[in-house]
Amino acid sequence: MEQMGSKVQLGPSSAEECAYQEAGFAKILATLSSANTIAICAHTSPDGDALGSQLALAQIVQKLWPSAEVRVLLADERPAPHIYSFLPGFERLEMPSTYEGDPDVFVAVDLSDPRRLHEARPICERADKVVVIDHHPPVEGFGDAKVVRTGAAAVGVIIAELALHAKVDLTPDIAQSLMCAIVTDTGRFQYQNADGEAFRVASLLVDHGASPSQISLNVYESFGLAFLHLKSLVLGRITTFEKGRIAYSYATQSDFERTGANLDECDGLIDAVRSVEGSQIALFLKAVPGGKVRGNLRSKGIHDVSRVATMLGGGGHRAAAGFTFEGSVDEALVAVLPSLRKLLHEQDVCDDGQCLDEAKEGAQ
Repeated sequence: MEQMGSKVQLGPSSAEECAYQEAGFAKILATLSSANTIAICAHTSPDGDALGSQLALAQIVQKLWPSAEVRVLLADERPAPHIYSFLPGFERLEMPSTYEGDPDVFVAVDLSDPRRLHEARPICERADKVVVIDHHPPVEGFGDAKVVRTGAAAVGVIIAELALHAKVDLTPDIAQSLMCAIVTDTGRFQYQNADGEAFRVASLLVDHGASPSQISLNVYESFGLAFLHLKSLVLGRITTFEKGRIAYSYATQSDFERTGANLDECDGLIDAVRSVEGSQIALFLKAVPGGKVRGNLRSKGIHDVSRVATMLGGGGHRAAAGFTFEGSVDEALVAVLPSLRKLLHEQDVCDDGQCLDEAKEGAQ
């Protein structure tokens, strides 16, 4: 795929993946072209990639088919995190209970497992066709037309390339949403997934009006005192296991009540835990309403934390994953820590042999 007006090559690095993506794009566009009603939804507890990608896609679809009814749905019956309220079209996001129709096409963004649609899943099941655009390991049989590239740094990368494939002009609003998707899912281009493709797409988006400084200001530099007080508690509790290779901290329901911090401000706390020198795996647990705990996992190296998240009913990527646990923070730690220790010990065994090289290849 070639950037418009230049010779910069965008898209996957391998010819095989390029062919897969181009064929997938063609099928997705053909599926959408015959639809009068389209519902676009990302995963439960949406992050910057989920929200930025679905908001950008809604604008792209509307530019291609102005007469279509395009609705942008949340997977949960609660508002999206307010730190993303600067994104163009944020006000279009609606809770699943407001959608009573049977869409011609349901587009699942940033998820390949229908369980992660949460309360929006019944809407997906009522749709005539389902389109999937994602970069998580796919669930077999989900989606009539799809592009699922686990090697893509963010779904925002794939959506940007879909727009180029469809010859849609990237407006500043579309570019800003996609840039937010890429910035947040690469950890401001600090995670292992920040590859050349991500940088090339980001450069294109900046050329089309995206503002990295505005994204940084809103997502990373506009915290209230309540959140900063909560963060100080989390930092003060960081504990390490396995000779410093596992770093851990947590936030309880009483912490939120004491400080007045909001749950949706806490996405970045895992990165504070991850920053511990010598740590290879980071775990952050936060209590959420309903007697549940949400867990975030990060890996600095080749440890596949998505394996542990999947065992607990969650999912994600090798280097970044999450899960939801029924119970207390202490019970969640008891459930997850043995699996993290096992993950490290398996790698200790591998370090002497060929499986280390195989693991490194899998992490790329």
